[in-house]
Formats: sequence, structure tokens, C-alpha cells
Amino acid sequence: MRVALYQPDIPQNTGAIARLAACLGAGLDIIEPCGFLFGDKQLRRAGLDYLERAAITRHRDWQAFQATLAAPARLIALTTGAEMPYTAFAFAAADVLLLGQETAGLPATVHAAAHARVRVPMRPGLRSLNVAMAAAIVLAEALRQTGGLPSLAPAGAAATGYLGV
Repeated sequence: MRVALYQPDIPQNTGAIARLAACLGAGLDIIEPCGFLFGDKQLRRAGLDYLERAAITRHRDWQAFQATLAAPARLIALTTGAEMPYTAFAFAAADVLLLGQETAGLPATVHAAAHARVRVPMRPGLRSLNVAMAAAIVLAEALRQTGGLPSLAPAGAAATGYLGV
């Protein structure tokens, strides 16, 4: 399971998603150009020391990213424009969860390349979730469905931090 960020433009969200990917054991693809320098202080602050533990692959552009995809990988776009809720979708272990920019989402050409599009249901009148929150919600469900969630520490093991983080 991988998470792909299409031209991310907010370093704090990218750092938070890198931390999420490291903690849950998912790969992270960064499709450039980014709206910030990859070594940005805000990215490092949000990612903490998890950036070093995340399996991050950077791609110079959309075409370079697409060239790395091979069956059985499927691109699953997380988008407010989707009709299907993520809870109704059957994820596969090789899926790549694709998220767009906070400020612009995914362009039509990228939407067209997706094998499926899913959304996180929300109350009427509300536009969207933070991209890192959406990634966390859907990645956790995809890993749960495919048996890829990390195991809990054995009973009696010392806690590693607040809520295991």
C-alpha cells in the first residue's frame, strides 16, 4: 500500500502524511513540483524524525510517477468529487492512494488516470477535510481491509507515547 501526493503545496501536511506512512508502514510517493522546498523547516517540524523512517520516493513529475506504476497497482483517487464512499470500496494491498493539492485538488487529467475515485462522507454544507486527515482515514481503512495494519504491542509492553504515537 502506498500514498501518493500530487504536487503537494503545504509542507506541514506533507510532513504529517510522511509520519503517517512511516507509522503505518505505507510507502509515500511525492509527485513534484512541490509548492515548497523539500527540506522546508515546516515539513521537518511536522514530520519530526519520522521523515527518516518513511519510505519516500520523489518523482520529478506526473509522467515519471506514472511510469513507475505496474499491475497489480491501482490508482485510487481520494476526492470530494467522487460518488463512492471509501467504506464501500474494496481495497487491494497494491493500491496507491492518490491525494491532490489542498488548494486545487487533482486536475482532470489525473482524475482520468485513476482506476477508482472515493470520498470521505461529510455532513452537508461542508467542503472538505484537511488532506492529511483524509489520508489517515482512508489509509487506515485500506490497511484494515487488506490485513496490513501494524500489530499492537503485546499486552504489558511499555507505551511509546500518547495514543501509541
